[in-house]
Amino acid sequence: MARKPPSRKKPTRKKTTRGKKSRPPTPTSERNYKKEYARDGKPKQDKLDRALRNAAHNALNPGAGKEVDHKKPLSKGGTNSKKNLRVVSRSANRKKGAKLITRRKKS
Repeated sequence: MARKPPSRKKPTRKKTTRGKKSRPPTPTSERNYKKEYARDGKPKQDKLDRALRNAAHNALNPGAGKEVDHKKPLSKGGTNSKKNLRVVSRSANRKKGAKLITRRKKS
């Protein structure tokens, strides 16, 4: 029985996209943030609260390593008025969290 000579054809490989960089988005495919915001929606009150918080922070200008702390947290009914704000170190503010500040009465 006669044997066939081996075929000299190279096997074909599938093309892959691995390792190729994707193209940057074209101007027509940019995100429409206004549309997303309208769809997902954040209440106007959240936006107002954020603006008040930022204004309070800027008014006190805490400096490096410091944060503006609410004596009575916003989550517990506190406000962004200057009477309710104080400048504390970042670690102290994180340790306090949303707890109320209580003063001990002198005996």
